[in-house]
Amino acid sequence: MPPLTSAASFLALLDEEDEIKYIALQKLDGLVDEFWAEIASDVQKIEQLYEDDTFPHKELAALVASKVYYHLGESEESMNFALGAGSLFDVTGKTEYVETLVSKFIDNYIKLRLEQADSSSSSSNNKDTTIDPRLERIVMGMFNRCFEEGEYKQALGIAMESRRLDKVEESLTKSSDLPQMLEYAIEICKDVVKNRDFRHSVLRVIVKLYQTMKEPDYTKVVSCLIFLSDSSSVASILDKLVRKSEEQALIAYQIAFDLYDNSSQQFRQNVTKHLSSSSSSSSSSSTSSSTDSSVDRMEEDKTTPSSSSTDEDEARMSKLKHILTAETSINLHLDFLYQNSKSDLAILKNIKNAIEPRNSVCHSATIFSNAIMHAGTTRDTFLSENLDWLRRATNWAKFSVIAGQGVIHKGHLKEGLTLLGPYLPASGQAAAPAAAAAPAGTSSSPYSEGGALYALGIIHANHGEEITEYLSKALAQAVDDEIVQHGACLGLGVAAMATGNDLVYEELKTVMFTDGAVAGEAAGLAMGLVMLGTASSKALDEMVAYAHETQHEKIIRGLAMGIALVMYGREEGADTVIEQLLIDKDPLLRYGAMYTIGLAYCGTGNNGAIRKLLHVAVSDVNDDVRRAAVANLGFLLSRQPARCPKMVALLCESYNPYVRHGATIALGVSCAASASKEAIELLEPLTSDPLIMFVRAL
Repeated sequence: MPPLTSAASFLALLDEEDEIKYIALQKLDGLVDEFWAEIASDVQKIEQLYEDDTFPHKELAALVASKVYYHLGESEESMNFALGAGSLFDVTGKTEYVETLVSKFIDNYIKLRLEQADSSSSSSNNKDTTIDPRLERIVMGMFNRCFEEGEYKQALGIAMESRRLDKVEESLTKSSDLPQMLEYAIEICKDVVKNRDFRHSVLRVIVKLYQTMKEPDYTKVVSCLIFLSDSSSVASILDKLVRKSEEQALIAYQIAFDLYDNSSQQFRQNVTKHLSSSSSSSSSSSTSSSTDSSVDRMEEDKTTPSSSSTDEDEARMSKLKHILTAETSINLHLDFLYQNSKSDLAILKNIKNAIEPRNSVCHSATIFSNAIMHAGTTRDTFLSENLDWLRRATNWAKFSVIAGQGVIHKGHLKEGLTLLGPYLPASGQAAAPAAAAAPAGTSSSPYSEGGALYALGIIHANHGEEITEYLSKALAQAVDDEIVQHGACLGLGVAAMATGNDLVYEELKTVMFTDGAVAGEAAGLAMGLVMLGTASSKALDEMVAYAHETQHEKIIRGLAMGIALVMYGREEGADTVIEQLLIDKDPLLRYGAMYTIGLAYCGTGNNGAIRKLLHVAVSDVNDDVRRAAVANLGFLLSRQPARCPKMVALLCESYNPYVRHGATIALGVSCAASASKEAIELLEPLTSDPLIMFVRAL
């Protein structure tokens, strides 16, 4: 039989009775890939058959029309008719037509699901987004195809992007290698899922599935629980592990070290509290059980191992709590930095000799360079060898010199008060802990005293349980000196960072309400540090309200940055605050909105947040706000440094020097330690900016 050269004969049959039309459509369905151009001329007849409710084979007509429009490049029409084809559109097919349309259906489904989620979470739910049941059927068919073919990772990816928690769990439970799938789920959950609430829901499912395994990976479980801020579950896991074998106890110790590296001090404190309560309850239960069985033990007249095992558990628990206090980690960290410090003092000496003696800016820059070069190493040789040169520092430069000591000795908890004793306020010595009594204060300069208090906070950063009370008393006693209050507020903020300590917050708020510009700025910033990432509605309301009341720009700027810190890592949860600040008439609060976006979405690369920053960068009337908008692109892309140079390439050539300035900051933040050639190529021309010195400085 010779091959067909035309579909005209079958197209002519479309004018006959229904059974003949059905046969014609069947033939056309098989020929459409070859004769689609010819069939396209009569596609309206096929559409009429689909629209005719009396025609019993309208789904076949829809399928043929869909294929015709697919070849014509009309994707939307093709998808509409494919939906009308019902079960005749087979998602298990391997043809290019099926693969392409299924991909578009999935993209459309994901888009609609995200719109549904956004409309349900937004306060103004004006748009009712409904999903066509036919589209749902196709996507569910694709899930089933993935399960049948063993493509569980593909199914998991679709479920993650479309926020189908039930399909996420189904993809994990049906897989043949559950541990590997759970690890993969954790990775894509952190990288792919942009919505914070849904990410937390997925992590809870992962934790639940880990707990169903005979030998779960407790390290992975705890990493998920840290994201969920579930300290009680972490404590129960640690308590369970230390009461098992020695090997399990070692796993508990390793988890404790990981907690030091990856969690805040508030989280570690909560874990320790839960461990203390669980150990006390277990000891009381063991005491009651031993009392009940005392008669039996007397009759047996033999030694039982219960007491020795209890002592061993208590010893392990004590060791675990010691690790959670971070003393062991801090000492190891200090030893490592001290022994592996490769800083070259000759560089600092050359810088010192090259600058003019009376240039205070360069003097301070040298001090900062020394502090950063020797951060955490406890090596203050440069300072001790250049005391006469350091005495030239006055006012805030002197504050910076002493604060730099805190950077150098960061983590040196035991000797912190002793090292800074000569500079601390004399009135604060009585408040020092007895275990670390400092020598009597010998400094009469408020700048030295304020710098010393700030340095003390830096030394105890993220480990401020012991020093918070001392700094609070020093702040209370410095009622008449704004400089000392400034240092004490900053020290308190750093020491109590992310603890959510209400008492410390109230003390800082009291200082802010005195309406002193210098102390108020530090208090606003410190309040944000204490409430870091808590999204406290009380703190936000009070800080925004006072920012509108005060007339001091310094205080407003400190509060703006404090608000940004409170919303750190909150992602979509910060959108309401961001929108409120964006429409404020005060440019300092709009400036704070830029940092709120940068910190709330830090490291996420969220496209919506990037669009907001870019819009403000080219539209706001205030140059500081525009600079902050560009600079915060660096925070958003800090985990994706390759994207930043492409993002700010045009901004580096902006006519506005503030925008160019912000672009240099963004490149520095996102591409830090990456040796990015693209970033260097953009920065090099800016080092010789012909007009503006502050652009060259960055």
